[in-house]
Amino acid sequence: MTDIGKNSKDAKGKRQYEITIGLEVHAALSTTTKIFCACGTKFGEAPNSQTCPVCLGMPGVLPVLNENVVKYAIRAALALNCKFNLLNKFDRKNYYYPDLPKNYQISQDYLPIAHDGCLDIFLSSGKRKIRINNIHMEEDAGKNLHAGDTGLLDASLVDFNRAGVPLLEIVTYPDMHSVGEVEKLMTALRDILMYTGVADCKMEEGGLRFEANISLMPFGQTDLGPRVEMKNLNSFKTVIKALNYEIRRQEKSLRQGEKVTQETRLWDDKSGETSPMRSKEEAHDYRYFPEPDLVPLVIDEQLIEEIRSSLAELPASKLERFCKDYGLSEYDARVITSSRALADFYEEVAAVCKEPKTVSNWVTGELQGILNEEKRDIGDCPISPEQLAELLSLLSKGAVSAPSAKIILRDMFHSGKSAKAIIEEKGLSQISDEKDIRPAVKHIINTNTGIVDDYCKGKEKAIGALIGKVMKETRGRADPTKVSQILRELLEEEKRSR
Repeated sequence: MTDIGKNSKDAKGKRQYEITIGLEVHAALSTTTKIFCACGTKFGEAPNSQTCPVCLGMPGVLPVLNENVVKYAIRAALALNCKFNLLNKFDRKNYYYPDLPKNYQISQDYLPIAHDGCLDIFLSSGKRKIRINNIHMEEDAGKNLHAGDTGLLDASLVDFNRAGVPLLEIVTYPDMHSVGEVEKLMTALRDILMYTGVADCKMEEGGLRFEANISLMPFGQTDLGPRVEMKNLNSFKTVIKALNYEIRRQEKSLRQGEKVTQETRLWDDKSGETSPMRSKEEAHDYRYFPEPDLVPLVIDEQLIEEIRSSLAELPASKLERFCKDYGLSEYDARVITSSRALADFYEEVAAVCKEPKTVSNWVTGELQGILNEEKRDIGDCPISPEQLAELLSLLSKGAVSAPSAKIILRDMFHSGKSAKAIIEEKGLSQISDEKDIRPAVKHIINTNTGIVDDYCKGKEKAIGALIGKVMKETRGRADPTKVSQILRELLEEEKRSR
C-alpha cells in the first residue's frame, strides 16, 4: 500500500506541502463489567441483553464508577510514561446520537487522569518520540444497525449492549508527518495495550478504533493548516487508506488555490473516499460541564506505585533483551515480541532447548504457519512449550530429521500426542547409520541417470535434486548430512570412472 511521506512533492520532486497528523485512539478496556454499572461487556451477546436502567439512561438513575477501569487507566498511563492528575474528574459531553440514550456522554475533559506522556516508534532513520497529550476515561455509545444490516429494508435499529462499555481515549500531539509513522505508532500502541492487559484490541469487535486529524501546509510555513478529522476508523488498513486519500484530496485543493475546510469527514470503504460529516466542533460546541452525579476522583500515589511494580515487561524492553540474551536479529526479536503470549511461549521453549535461533525459526515459521492455516493464535495452541521443546531437543540430538520433525509437529498439533509417541507409532526415527543409508543412495543414483550425467558434466547443483529424492525414498528419515556425504562420494567415483 502506498505511503505518502513526510513532505508531499510535485511532479518534479520539489517539496510543496508538509503533512501533520495526530491520532485519537479509543480502546475498549478488558473489564468484565461496564464503567458505571454492573452490566457485562462480552461481545456478541443478543442485542440489548446487556443493559440496565443506568446504561439506558433512565431518569433518576446514578452512575457508580468501576474501580477496575481506574486501575487499567493507571496501568496504561504508566506504560506510556504519562504524568498523573491525582485529582481528576468526569465531565458531561453533550451531543445527540440515537445510540447514546442520555444525550450526553460521561467523559473527561478539564482534568483527565493522565497527561504529557510519550511513546517511541522505530523507523529506518532511527527512533522517534511521539508525545501523548492526554489519556482519559469515558463510556462508549451503542451501535446503530441500518437498513441492509437489519434485514429490514426501511428501518434502523439500535443495540445498546455497547453503551457504557469503558473506553480509554489516548490523544497524541500532531507529531507524525507520514502515513508510515502513523502505522508504526498504531502498532506500538496496540502492542503496549495488549502487553499490559489493558485491552485485547480486537478491531473486528470494535475493541480498538481511531480518529485521525490531518493538515497540510506549504513547506516552510510555521502555522498548521486547517485540521480535518476522520471519524471511527476501525482498522489499521482503513486508517492508512483514509489518510492517503485525504492527503491527495487536500493537496489537490491547495494546488488549485482552494481553501481546505476545517471539518469532520467519514471514510467510505466502498468508494475509497472521505465525505463531509459536519463542520468541525471545538470543545465549547460540546458544552462540557462537570458531571454532577460523580464526585471528583482522588488517586492515591501508593496505588500508582503498586500498579507500577506489577507492570509486565514492555515490548521495547523485551525486544532489546531478546536481541542481547538470545542473540536474535532485531527482525526475529520484533516478530516474537509483537505478542506477549508469543514471547512467553518462545521463552519457555528456549529455556529447555538451548538453541535460541532454532527455537525462533520453529516458533515463527513452522508453528505459526500451522496456526495461521487453522485460524488460531498462540494462546489457543494445542502444542505446549514443553512439547515443542521435546521435539526440538530430539531434532538437535539427531533422533529425527528436519523433514520428519515437520511431519511430527503437524501430527502433534492435531492429535495432541507427544513427539516420542508419534515417532514410535509412525517409525519416524532418523536413520543415521551409513550402512542403512548407502543402499537408498545407490538406488537413486542407478534410477536417475540423467541427473547423474548432469552432475558429472559439472552441474554441481544437480546433487540437490538427488538429495531430495533420497529423502523422499527414506520418507524423510535419513540424516541429510550423511546423505549428502555418501552421494558426493559415490558421484565422484562415477565421475572418475568415465
